[in-house]
Amino acid sequence: MGRTHALSGALAWLAVVPVISREEWIGEYAVSLSVEQVAAGAVVCAGAALLPDIDHHNGRIANTFGPITKHMCKWIGKISGGHRQATHSLLFAIGIGLAMDALATHVVYAWWACLFMIVGLGLRGVGLDFEGKEPQSALADCALAAIAVWLMHDLDMSFVGFAVGLGCFAHVVGDCLTPRGCPVLWPFSWRTSVPLIPRTDGKVERWVVMPLLSVGIAILAVRSIIGDAAVTWMTAGRGG
Repeated sequence: MGRTHALSGALAWLAVVPVISREEWIGEYAVSLSVEQVAAGAVVCAGAALLPDIDHHNGRIANTFGPITKHMCKWIGKISGGHRQATHSLLFAIGIGLAMDALATHVVYAWWACLFMIVGLGLRGVGLDFEGKEPQSALADCALAAIAVWLMHDLDMSFVGFAVGLGCFAHVVGDCLTPRGCPVLWPFSWRTSVPLIPRTDGKVERWVVMPLLSVGIAILAVRSIIGDAAVTWMTAGRGG
């Protein structure tokens, strides 16, 4: 479900932040992120973890921004071959990540529009809406997404391509844990399925998966904040 996907995206991002900052592991590709960038990346990755479901014409995601997302999801579903087809693949995750990286680097206003959409999807996914009440939910999503874009517009967002791709990949992995699986290597039709979660929105997802994801996010978020604070304190101490 949307909430599980959003949580898995945030967890995936917080898990890789320590890795991508290790120069001894990845050399010149290492990236050191501020606390603000880590938080922004978690929001982007959580929202992006809902993106593969833009192929579902009648899900909660389709109702995020009213008729706009309703029609968008309807047509994307037709083009991609239906739910859990092209958008639930490695090709889609890599492609959308590269596209968002290009926009954030070269067409910043287009990136802000995409960020608005991604944040809105994330908000609807985690359940921050007025279920069954439209257009109130769509208006609330618009307002909160606009605030998020404003708060992040001055940040160096050069990491967003990776965050978006990672979020989509987390979604695919999650869906592969259900019986239906995903065509990970699309356009090949073979589906990958490791059915550890017997039913979507069932007891395992609600009472095992979501609590574990929430605890993991809390632990990694505290680690990120304390880690950066400790480095700042030590550097200030040496400078004095």
